[in-house]
Amino acid sequence: MSGPARAITLPGDPLAAYHFSPAWQVGELLFVSGQASIGADGSIVGEGDFDAQLEQTFANLSRVLEAGGSNLSKVVKVTIYLTDMAHFPKIVEARAKYFTAPYPADTTVGVTTLALPELMVEIEAIARV
Repeated sequence: MSGPARAITLPGDPLAAYHFSPAWQVGELLFVSGQASIGADGSIVGEGDFDAQLEQTFANLSRVLEAGGSNLSKVVKVTIYLTDMAHFPKIVEARAKYFTAPYPADTTVGVTTLALPELMVEIEAIARV
């Protein structure tokens, strides 16, 4: 990859206290940190409601992609972490809702917990800029 690397920042980033960048652009690729159902005020959105958490997670993913000069249509790879693999069919539906063919490469992983125990889903992505 050629070109400089730059950290992507968000104004009023509710996760700044955790000391990580929302994303890094390296050349023409954007590497997005895991996004979850965290509202602008830092609170969990949709506690106990997978559908609400999934919607907020994609909204957060979109926000970071746009801050880095990209969008959902330019995503080439996602890694999706689920605390309950019973929600996998909803992930399949979400891929059809938020992405278009050719769909991004995908890895979906079942985990026992995420950074905050109330979270049910987290998505990280690589996108073209």
